[in-house]
Amino acid sequence: MKQDSAAKAVLRSDYEPFPWRIDNAAFRFEIGPDDTQVHSCLDISRNPAAPATGRIELDGRDLELESVALDGRPLKAGEYSTDAQGLTVDVAGESARLEISVRIRPQDNTALEGLYPSGDFLLTQCEAEGFRKITYFPDRPDVMTRYDVMIVADRARYPALLSNGNLVATGEADDGASESEPPKGGGGGAG
Repeated sequence: MKQDSAAKAVLRSDYEPFPWRIDNAAFRFEIGPDDTQVHSCLDISRNPAAPATGRIELDGRDLELESVALDGRPLKAGEYSTDAQGLTVDVAGESARLEISVRIRPQDNTALEGLYPSGDFLLTQCEAEGFRKITYFPDRPDVMTRYDVMIVADRARYPALLSNGNLVATGEADDGASESEPPKGGGGGAG
């Protein structure tokens, strides 16, 4: 569901079923001093409750797209499209794995949604439509999935890393960055 930039009420009755299920969403956040790279891996399958379509439309704003791959094959320009509202990828078949890499600049984000700084912390605000400022995703309340999240950051700058879910691993990467990874198959809802 695309909206223009003017604020308007969106009612639950306005939603048609999203044509794809997001069976699992895995994210890797690599937090750097000037920007953050967000890697997404979305396992998608057709939603039998919605009309079939040969493409998936993902919401996204203020994202620097680095790469898109479908079922392990990197896509070239022309095999997907972007605009100010999001990313569209042609998908044939009943299921696919969509991998997306974007770069965001939390330090420049003054909207208080998405990933943004507050003092020495980086925080997220994903409701109601803030998740689209983090990565391309169907940012709507009726798309539920399981999330796997890994956060990688410089331990000296960010000594505590926290994501919703139960911590299953923490440690140091080869480059001295700290890592945290919540359990596989976490909760639902975007953000």
